[in-house]
Amino acid sequence: MRLSGNEDIALPAKMSEAASGFDLCAAIAEPVTLAPGQRALVPTGFALAMPIELEAQIRPRSGLAYKHGITTLNSPGTIDADYRGEVKVLLINHGQEPFVINRGERIAQMVFQEVPGIRLQEVTSLSETVRGAGGFGHTGK
Repeated sequence: MRLSGNEDIALPAKMSEAASGFDLCAAIAEPVTLAPGQRALVPTGFALAMPIELEAQIRPRSGLAYKHGITTLNSPGTIDADYRGEVKVLLINHGQEPFVINRGERIAQMVFQEVPGIRLQEVTSLSETVRGAGGFGHTGK
């Protein structure tokens, strides 16, 4: 659903036939300048509803990440099926120069993913594996 005042902002759209992500545009009133290390929550001007077995993941645009160091801070961001508010994108500037975000600029992409119906069960012990509790790089480089 397009939110009022954002009739000029493109709705999420795939930029090619085989694209997996829908590009999202900034629905900001004025340009936003992100200094290096700065973050901003950028509105997109729309809200959505989806079946309970789906989630929408917000991911960086590779071109912005490569050329300017702009990425999504909580990548991938998750939009749950029961959320009905405006979709917003948490951007951060990992680059070395300030970056200006303009109204209508493509800032991120949204990919839909199925959510399996998992039910957790509490147990008193776990089965043994060769790996065991090793983690955080324990297998080497």
